[in-house]
Amino acid sequence: MKAFLNADFILQTATAQKLYHDFAADMPIIDYHNHLVPQQIAEDKQFDNITQIWLYGDHYKWRAMRAHGVDEKYITGNASDEEKFMKWAETVPYTMRNPLYHWTHLELQRYFGVTELLNAESGKRIYDHCSALLRTKEYSVKNLLLKMNVKALCTTDDPIDDLAYHKQIAASGFSVKVLPTFRPDKAMGVDDEIVFIEYVNALAAAAGVSIRTLADYKSAIKSRHDFFHAAGCRLSDHGLEHIYAEEFTEEEIEHIFERLITGKSLNKKEKWQFKSAMLIYFAHLDHARGWTQQFHLGALRNNNARLLGALGPDTGFDSIGDFEQAKPLSAFLNRLDSTNQLAKTILYNLNPRDNELFAAMTGNFQDGTLVGKIQFGSGWWFLDQKDGMEKQINALSNMGMLSHFVGMLTDSRSFLSFPRHEYFRRILCNLIGNDVENGELPADMPWLGKLVQDISYTNASEFFNFE
Repeated sequence: MKAFLNADFILQTATAQKLYHDFAADMPIIDYHNHLVPQQIAEDKQFDNITQIWLYGDHYKWRAMRAHGVDEKYITGNASDEEKFMKWAETVPYTMRNPLYHWTHLELQRYFGVTELLNAESGKRIYDHCSALLRTKEYSVKNLLLKMNVKALCTTDDPIDDLAYHKQIAASGFSVKVLPTFRPDKAMGVDDEIVFIEYVNALAAAAGVSIRTLADYKSAIKSRHDFFHAAGCRLSDHGLEHIYAEEFTEEEIEHIFERLITGKSLNKKEKWQFKSAMLIYFAHLDHARGWTQQFHLGALRNNNARLLGALGPDTGFDSIGDFEQAKPLSAFLNRLDSTNQLAKTILYNLNPRDNELFAAMTGNFQDGTLVGKIQFGSGWWFLDQKDGMEKQINALSNMGMLSHFVGMLTDSRSFLSFPRHEYFRRILCNLIGNDVENGELPADMPWLGKLVQDISYTNASEFFNFE
């Protein structure tokens, strides 16, 4: 029997162990998509205790605590930080076989040297130990990133953001590149026309222009795109249920925009036409600048209306959706490719039934202009766990080229989530190691070692070219 979370955690064979320890383990990290707060990096924040850095904003843990019958007071309510941590500690033993059990103990080991299991009995000791470390300079936000060997990370930012904290970080000489990502979802969010008008006004203020026409609106967006590029941004990102690919003419979109800013309501077709037109416009801007566009597809959000009203969005009530993906995605990519304006693209799938669909779709638009131009992105959100990662890797291997995969990201709001890269690398090495031991791949360790190093770091470094 193997000890839990030992040096060979997940690595079932001698080949897997060699691939991980000799090749993957020490590779740097490029975390090209996350939701970290730039201000906390710029100010080199120190957290007072482990609850603040570990439980605040972590809807994965919140969902588990609710399922365990923990009162909301101890989740998002007014209980003390120590009380919240103790409720989490009580919950952890019951999360066995949920990825939270692995993540929790992996993070405790890698950051704090804690090897005992977290539970109700150990909770107070672990809370005091980790909180005391967090109050030392070695555990400031910047030092946590350095501890995990992070070379570059990309936050997620609205086009109206002034990027002041990104500029402050760059000016500080911090060795980790902290770059923005252009996330224009609100710029196409016309489901609530009043909220959209408020956004148009905010965009006008950020761009320093007056917006009266569609041409004004597009010009303002382009100016913000240029502003982000000057700050080092090289990626955009979109979080959508599915791609919008309605047919439209420029005249129709001009008319729709005029209706929007004069306070008139749109029907469903008009909303989808506007979203489709804006997606094409964003994609053209990305292509012109040589950026990579990312599409996170398939989330069914805000399912619990009662608790959404009480707690707001992003508090743990989103789920996997079952939207049609293939036809609109194909139409969208084909429209861009037909004018040779298809940028580097990463497609993230949230419904495991669609893994092969997404993996196969990427092959339709590889054009030989660069390695792995269209990527099937890593397991996302509900799928960034062992089973989900294995299924994504297998689908990509069967339908495309795993060798050119740009690898893992945290997609996290926590500075303690970077061991997810280790988790991914162990899973990758284990799959390849099993194939070698079964005689399904040759035992060419120099080549296989290069492959796992490329997927762990080098492919992303060359694909995004942040230098």
